[in-house]
Amino acid sequence: MGWNGLYSSAFERVRSSIGGVGTVLLAYNTNIDAIKYLDREDLEARIERAGVKEVLPYSEELPKRIESIQQLLGSILWSIRRGKAAELFVESCSTRFYMKRWGWDELRMGGQVGIMANLLGGVYGVPVIAHVPQLSKLQAGLFKDGPIYVPKAESGKINLVHPRDFEADEENCIHYIYEFPRGFRVFEFEAPRENRFIGSADDYNPNVVVRQEFEEHFEEIAEKAELAIISGLQALTEENYRGPFETIRAHLEVLEERGIPAHLEFAFTPDETVRKEILGLLGKFWSVGLNEVELASIIEVMGEKAIAERLLAHDPVDPVAVTEAMIKLAEKTGVRRIHFHTYGYYLALTNYRGEFVRDALLFAALAAAAKAKLGDVGSIDDIVKAMDVPVNEKARGIEEALAKEYGMEGGIAEISGYQLSFVPTKIVAKPRSTVGIGDTISSSAFVGEFALR
Repeated sequence: MGWNGLYSSAFERVRSSIGGVGTVLLAYNTNIDAIKYLDREDLEARIERAGVKEVLPYSEELPKRIESIQQLLGSILWSIRRGKAAELFVESCSTRFYMKRWGWDELRMGGQVGIMANLLGGVYGVPVIAHVPQLSKLQAGLFKDGPIYVPKAESGKINLVHPRDFEADEENCIHYIYEFPRGFRVFEFEAPRENRFIGSADDYNPNVVVRQEFEEHFEEIAEKAELAIISGLQALTEENYRGPFETIRAHLEVLEERGIPAHLEFAFTPDETVRKEILGLLGKFWSVGLNEVELASIIEVMGEKAIAERLLAHDPVDPVAVTEAMIKLAEKTGVRRIHFHTYGYYLALTNYRGEFVRDALLFAALAAAAKAKLGDVGSIDDIVKAMDVPVNEKARGIEEALAKEYGMEGGIAEISGYQLSFVPTKIVAKPRSTVGIGDTISSSAFVGEFALR
């Protein structure tokens, strides 16, 4: 069976079984995305006014956080030059004001938790319990209809209500997202692919502020869940990570005691100390999801600089380097599943076996293509509209390299006591948006896998 046949079969199998997946607990980051589609003339003029010489150094190496307009514009250039996503905390109030005045083209649900809640609950009909740091009226209104719940403490008890029924008007947590298409030019730089830079301009998500309901009633909340997805640790720093990590460890212990498989959705984490702490926590997770930049950053703190450099040296990313990095990460931490996603193909390394791992990746790839093609997916049946999107032709070389190195057949190989699963993705030539595609991929693959078990 060719890849299109495998795609069709995987979609039908997941669609028919996803209703059997239990409630998914999602924590910790939810925000509002203010999306700005970059304009070349506008961006060049802003860089010139800020000072080209002051901006360009940050396009070579990202700062740890944004403390000036020059750092903001240079970080946007860093993403454009590489066609890679990055996210940094905006500490400077004057820069936040600058971003607000720069404006946006649209507002959407943001944060990994928010995006996954709308996908799993609003599109797939899988019940979710979401942690929302600040439930403003605007934030609540961005949640879709469906089995999406937030805990609400009433008279010492926890009730689960839809966010719109929470009846609070807390602060807006806004993240500014600067999107660019493939071929976007700024001065002599050209984007090799579409992507975005994110400036986080709220004080709740970057500090992983956990709501009182979750602090006091987490065991009761966890009783209602069968799976968990954890995200939002990426903006923590050496100065502020200790308190949040105490809470996260306590939550992971509860999940572990109850046998609830937890997935960590890793994201670009500038602070090396925090990356080391995350590395130390990975053994408590069932699964972790990351891309090449994120995998390189976590492998680097393991002392594997040579592999980290190989991960970033080629486009498309060398699959043998990825596999070697995943094996080292799995052996170091004991995590049972590593899901790698990059432009053009996905890999999963698991200490268990079955075609369902590959098929869940295919479902995730189809969901991502549907989101890229349509902008927003209204129902699970909309995902089939991406079947006509072509499979990435360049992935044939990736598949051949994996077959030569590991004897892969049908997207599955055995290596070092693990199963390696591969799928080529479907590439939408002109995506409506790239925001949330990574979260769509990871949550669809993780939940899809349990649907197929």
